[in-house]
Amino acid sequence: MKFNLLHPADQLVMIMERIYGYGMTTTSGGNLSIMDENGDIWITPSGVDKGSLTAKDIMQIKPDGTIIGNHKPSVEFPFHQQVYATRKDIKAVLHAHPPALIAFSLVRKAPNTKLIPNAHLVCGEIGMAEYAVPGSTLLGEKIVTEFEKGYHTVMLENHGVVVGGESLFHAFMIFETLEFCARLEINAKRMGNPITLNEKHLDIQKNKQHIQMNEFIPNNYSSIEKGMRKEMCKLIHRSYNQQLFTSTQGTFSQRLDDDTFIITPYMVDRKYIEPADIVSIENGLREAYKTPSRSVMLHQAIYEKHPDIHSVIIAHPPNVMAFAVTTACFDSKTIPESYIMLRDVQKLPFGSSFMQPQMVADAFSKTTPIVMIENDAIIVTGSSLLNAFDRLEVAEYSAKAIIASKDLGDIIKISDAQVTEIEEVFNL
Repeated sequence: MKFNLLHPADQLVMIMERIYGYGMTTTSGGNLSIMDENGDIWITPSGVDKGSLTAKDIMQIKPDGTIIGNHKPSVEFPFHQQVYATRKDIKAVLHAHPPALIAFSLVRKAPNTKLIPNAHLVCGEIGMAEYAVPGSTLLGEKIVTEFEKGYHTVMLENHGVVVGGESLFHAFMIFETLEFCARLEINAKRMGNPITLNEKHLDIQKNKQHIQMNEFIPNNYSSIEKGMRKEMCKLIHRSYNQQLFTSTQGTFSQRLDDDTFIITPYMVDRKYIEPADIVSIENGLREAYKTPSRSVMLHQAIYEKHPDIHSVIIAHPPNVMAFAVTTACFDSKTIPESYIMLRDVQKLPFGSSFMQPQMVADAFSKTTPIVMIENDAIIVTGSSLLNAFDRLEVAEYSAKAIIASKDLGDIIKISDAQVTEIEEVFNL
């Protein structure tokens, strides 16, 4: 989908649907705007249900102040207008109140964006605007003061967050990443002390380059591959909707034969990814005119090492990642299904997934289908795409249950005798 080719009103509706649908704002809360090439500002209306917004509800404000539309512009329009006047590089503004970011605004802190790679690169430094009444001129002045300092993201004390971007999708990507960081840090602090990546780690990740691969032009796609591409997109969409992926983070791959597999592309919105976006890898060559995920060599190493593995998923779900960014051990011997599906989960050092792919590939076995990379990701393997996805879901749900149990008492794990019984019954 070419998001930037959509009409501004359609862009605003589409992004608001995502924000509201994922519980990041309420029926009456939040507002979005776009400034187009004519200087017109398109903005969500005031007093209209965010859960049923249509393009006809979007308001248009001309540079001379003329208002076009069926409603009133958002009451927060003044600060949107002030941000555009102050920052010529910003063409879209997003304001919302997701619970995790509200929690940080209540204690007047910004989430730590250095718990995982890329998040700090996406979000940048974060400003903090002093409290003022919503919709007031004073609030707008306080927000603009922070944007004048060069921030793209400004937390509002006891209120929420405002993000400015070069496009609406860019602003949404920053917002989504920051909200993920907030949920991750909250979860991690219930498990221990979160470990922040240092500048050396961030530099290593920043310098991570796309793999140079020669290209091939497919003659055609077999019916089997077409079916696999369709199924992969369906599960990627499900992963995104269940917040196991973010819009640009999370990778699926599936083996076609000994020398061929398909993989998700780099920086294509996971919400709307299509079969034509998927990239074929054949004998170490990439499908022409497409850029595969930067983890492509790791996927290839796993397939070469393990003929029984037919699918690999790399993801960053916020509950599992609470274990990756702390010293807490993820023990699957808590729930029978967890042990059956996940067995022994190993944790490997940060950077190993892209600096030592062969070492990571060696870590997998029949009893270790999942590997966790410190401050990075969880890598899940399976005998099929659905099997790997099932394991990813089980891992995230198990992690969520373990974290929740921290408020109830000490966890009582399954005993060794009970583990042996499970292994015998399920032929593990």
